[in-house]
Amino acid sequence: MKYFGGCDVGSTYTKAVILDENGKMVADTTIKSKINAEESAKLAMQEVCGKVDGIKDSKDLAYLIGTGYGRNKVPFADENVSEISCHAMGVHVTDPNVESIIDIGGQDIKGIAIDKDGTVKNFAMNDKCAAGTGRFYEAMARSFEMTLPEFSKLSLTAKNVIPITAQCTVFAESEVITLVGEGKAMDEIAAGIQMAVAKRCFVMAKKAGATDSITLTGGCAKNDGLKKAIEHVLKLKVVNLSTDPQLMGALGAAEYARQKGMAKH
Repeated sequence: MKYFGGCDVGSTYTKAVILDENGKMVADTTIKSKINAEESAKLAMQEVCGKVDGIKDSKDLAYLIGTGYGRNKVPFADENVSEISCHAMGVHVTDPNVESIIDIGGQDIKGIAIDKDGTVKNFAMNDKCAAGTGRFYEAMARSFEMTLPEFSKLSLTAKNVIPITAQCTVFAESEVITLVGEGKAMDEIAAGIQMAVAKRCFVMAKKAGATDSITLTGGCAKNDGLKKAIEHVLKLKVVNLSTDPQLMGALGAAEYARQKGMAKH
């Protein structure tokens, strides 16, 4: 049996996936990214290879593709592919019926439309500002003195939405601190934050030409409050994926590696 790998070096987390010849996921891992992208890739690959019998390290893989923000730094990778293509392919092999993605990474938001074969039909990206990204949510959770999972559920109990007007992470954080200091309801402030991010996602999704079936990828896909706000703003049901949405980039990279590796033999 041959094995194929995908390593997605993100700004916040590094993910790795190994597939067998039939496209079945046999191992995966997610680690916090180091400052050095190459070190992140090495650690993730070491960890994921250790979960598969007969594979000592990434050199034992038939084909390996690097993706993500640090994709040029994946040692032993046969090639690298953009994370936009990899997220599209990852979602396609997980659920072929999904036609659009909102990918919320550590530092950017992307809207992606997927073609019938899993390739990218169109995409739009907001990478000028960190508002609405994973880093933004980490800052917001800090302002509330909560963990990210606690914060992601906070808005679900809100009866009203207190709008957050600042578009910038730094200003939004000070706006939130002011509102908390004024004794405003925490869940209603959180609902305002989720709504502000959902509106940004809406713009990216529309620019990319998002249609009926949409899903979220990246770590922020696990944010229940955001998912609810996006459904409200987009007037669309957000599809839950059967595989961890944070692994989509690595899964897509591994699938590309499988297709290329199998074609060579």
